[in-house]
Amino acid sequence: MLPDGALEQPSDAGLLDAYSRAVIHSVDTVGPAVVRIDASDARGSGVIFTPDGFVLTNHHVVDGRARISATLPDGRSLGAVLVGRDADSDLAVLRIDGSALPWARLGDSRRVRVGQVAVAIGNPYGFDHTVTSGVVSALGRSLRARTGRLMDDIIQTDAALNPGNSGGPLVTTGGDVIGINTAMIAAAHGISFAIASNTVRFVASRLIRDGRIRRSFIGVAGQQTPIPRALARAYQIAAASGVLASTIEPGSPASAAGMKEGDVILAFAGVPVSGVDDLHRLLTEDRIGEVTDITVLRRGRREALAICPAESQRD
Repeated sequence: MLPDGALEQPSDAGLLDAYSRAVIHSVDTVGPAVVRIDASDARGSGVIFTPDGFVLTNHHVVDGRARISATLPDGRSLGAVLVGRDADSDLAVLRIDGSALPWARLGDSRRVRVGQVAVAIGNPYGFDHTVTSGVVSALGRSLRARTGRLMDDIIQTDAALNPGNSGGPLVTTGGDVIGINTAMIAAAHGISFAIASNTVRFVASRLIRDGRIRRSFIGVAGQQTPIPRALARAYQIAAASGVLASTIEPGSPASAAGMKEGDVILAFAGVPVSGVDDLHRLLTEDRIGEVTDITVLRRGRREALAICPAESQRD
């Protein structure tokens, strides 16, 4: 019995609404696996995603750094070995050696829906283990990597990110990692981006296997160029633009195939090419060493060539 006039104090559970409980569950589930990455003069975030100590982070956090360490929320600081990195997807995998390591599971980003709650965990400006929350704002965005290559399947969120959040996880209320935070627009509020977990899973598996992502290349430097309407009608070209080959690398697959500067690439492997990004998407690992059709427009005439892409040696 309460004394007359006394007010019953609400329980802790009563103070928490459903949203708060959902965010707390995310943090309790994934937070122990989020680490601070110290890489020489750079600092970022990462997340342990396997029981044996593999860690995901961003390529730009560890690029060119000789010494890398990972600090867990429990205070343990462990040396980290770089397993592999890929600048074009801005992802890297590290390995730490420790006992009883917490780890987070990668979710299925195909099941993510616009409007669902998203929680970002990281170390912005050195403030360890900071949590921000918001919603998924958009799916399927494209974002330009620092290499200039286009990254597809990017998740946009309004969960606040700041320098130091890079490489940390974007998490659902169920505790699944649906993305690796990679960038924010400094001049905007509430526009942040994460690499979708299905892309992360693919890239991480290749980095663990090969130490890098294998891609094919043909040795062409080019730019998007419009196709004159008369030529498009004459040759029944569906695309309004193609890739103008401004430079052909000597000894490259393009050179061996007989491509010339000034050729306009219209299609590769039967798929229309309207710009450089389209061509990059088609130059995948499975094209290495495979003779492939490439269609070009040369001096107003359409020509079909056979090209054998080689493996790109770029880091």
